[in-house]
Amino acid sequence: MPFDYKKEYKEFYMPPKKPTIVEVPAMNYIAVRGQGDPNDEKGEYAQALGLLYGIAFTIKMSYKEDHKIQGYFEYVAPPLEGFWWQENTKGMDYTRKQDLYFISMIRLPDFVTKEDFDWAIQEATKKKKMDFSKVDFLNVNEGLCVQCMHIGSYDDEPDTVSAMHQFVKENGYTLDFNDHRWHHEIYLSDPRRCDVQKLKTVIRHPIRIRG
Repeated sequence: MPFDYKKEYKEFYMPPKKPTIVEVPAMNYIAVRGQGDPNDEKGEYAQALGLLYGIAFTIKMSYKEDHKIQGYFEYVAPPLEGFWWQENTKGMDYTRKQDLYFISMIRLPDFVTKEDFDWAIQEATKKKKMDFSKVDFLNVNEGLCVQCMHIGSYDDEPDTVSAMHQFVKENGYTLDFNDHRWHHEIYLSDPRRCDVQKLKTVIRHPIRIRG
């Protein structure tokens, strides 16, 4: 059976529906940066997804190509993720989606090196006749965070976020948003195929011990 990151690392991808504390290790990602309302079908976010999946599946299917990745094993593509923020704003203002900045990401297996990533960019550019220059190889070390499984519409996230922040306050931590620690979402459901009330989204916020 292909390796499934969601099942093998449940502490990162399948948290309970109540806030919990987690220490997130460093991980490598395929990443695209952009700005704007994610619901805009012609916006930067929609374009970013096409670029991300183009590289993700080039790497996933690399075993069929001449380029052999050392240590490769078959795996289920990890879920789509995203960091989100707004300039001069603490947390998220869900009424100003047009002001959102994002880093949209898909996790890379540990065996994928920067050289393998560069090969995938060249291979996808050649085969798909697209410009993948916006796609980056990104290392992220999130560290200490609070997270929670949110069930339902993305627009209903503020209630879950409020519960997370209350939990942080009551347990001796404080939020630690800054210019490299942001609101993090991991999308476990496809909104095109799932009832909006059943969407599963992991919400993760950076924290530190209060003191």
